[in-house]
Amino acid sequence: MRITLRLPADLHEWLVSEAKSARRSLNSEILHRLEAGRGNASAEDQSP
Repeated sequence: MRITLRLPADLHEWLVSEAKSARRSLNSEILHRLEAGRGNASAEDQSP
């Protein structure tokens, strides 16, 4: 699937920097962070 995502310039620059530090592409970095956040969200959903 393909989507168009508009990001503020500073957020884009930060993500690019983080991706380079982790030796990932920008796409892989975004996916990594979304998947990590999804794991945290499901744990939060289960709290009473």
